[in-house]
Amino acid sequence: MADKPDEDVRERLKAALWFAVGKMVDEETLRRNRNVTPQFIGALTELAWTQIENVALDLESFSRHAGRSTVTTDDVLLLARRNNDLHGIIKDFVDRGKVANVKGKGKSRR
Repeated sequence: MADKPDEDVRERLKAALWFAVGKMVDEETLRRNRNVTPQFIGALTELAWTQIENVALDLESFSRHAGRSTVTTDDVLLLARRNNDLHGIIKDFVDRGKVANVKGKGKSRR
């Protein structure tokens, strides 16, 4: 019975992904004057879901290996290490975030 809430959440997340994928596909098909079948949207959703599950498992494994219970940006960078372009984009984003945090902490409080 403990699996029921988890399964409900899983199904709701999958439905939200289906909706988001469908919306993106609809926008592109209108822009390109093309048609796709609902089966295509379903297959694309399943592909994205499987990729999300794999990424989540890898990130959990990286953080657990490092002795942490929380996934950090270091784990995400490690995951992206084989895709140089993606790694660069994520690294730049993380670095900008760190600079913004340092600037925010440096302000004096009254």
